[in-house]
Amino acid sequence: MDLDDARLAALFDGVDALRGERTVTSLSGGLTNHNFRVDASSGSFVVRLSDPDTGLLAIDRDNEHANSVAAAAAGVAPAVIAYQPENAMLVIEFLADTETMTRETMQRGDRLGEAAAVIRQLHAGPAFRDPFDMFRIQAGYREVCRERGFALPDRYDDFEPQVRRLEQAMRARPEALVPCNNDLLAENFLWDGARFRLIDYEYSGMNEASFELGNVWSESDLSLAQLEELVAAYWGEATPAKLARARMWGLMSKYGWTLWGVIQHNLSDIDFDFWAWLMDKHDRATLEFDGPDFERLVADIESDAR
Repeated sequence: MDLDDARLAALFDGVDALRGERTVTSLSGGLTNHNFRVDASSGSFVVRLSDPDTGLLAIDRDNEHANSVAAAAAGVAPAVIAYQPENAMLVIEFLADTETMTRETMQRGDRLGEAAAVIRQLHAGPAFRDPFDMFRIQAGYREVCRERGFALPDRYDDFEPQVRRLEQAMRARPEALVPCNNDLLAENFLWDGARFRLIDYEYSGMNEASFELGNVWSESDLSLAQLEELVAAYWGEATPAKLARARMWGLMSKYGWTLWGVIQHNLSDIDFDFWAWLMDKHDRATLEFDGPDFERLVADIESDAR
């Protein structure tokens, strides 16, 4: 993506809130887009400019925009200021005086109750536009890798029978679908001193609440005890079935996002070590597929007598 100063200036001039005197600061952290903080006379904003090949990553920018608006209406996300699909540009409110969480700060475990609270608030808000199904997304990523001849981590396909077994158990006893962020890595939690706000709705969609909880556990590499605390804070109690469902969705999160990393490793021009990132996911998923708990956890899902 050509983002020289003249191109950026032209894009920013096309948004009323960004016109006039402004200060532009590049923001780190975006793995599928380029992010900028723009301080203008009318306020401070974040501008997200998307890379052109993100359709292969199952990102729909119109869906992202619609769900960002819905999440803001739910009171958990920044306001949406402008959306220009022809320029792959989304402009949102900049949340000042907030702390961006990290794996390390999430692993402290002192805000898991607050994390559950903001997730519940999002899930109780306006419905999102499209569904999100990690089983289908993972299969789609696998097809992209097959068509393009992308190399996979060792043993990746060996776990396909277990994935199909898990899918059968999940689909036999589905949870109700709620509006989910679906990509709650630690950095998408912003702490304002009293509560969390949630950002980045690229993968948002209607999904099971247990996927959201399992994804939080997976992305921040929390302990099993912390997963139990998060599940209990969300549901009121951590039953074996709810724990198993969140943990197995966390496993599918790692397994599916591994292929996301493979695609990015081969296509992205962003300066980031995608291979190291995906191997962290793959190695942790492998430990769970090979571990002693897999069959018991699937059985706990199957025995859920809701």
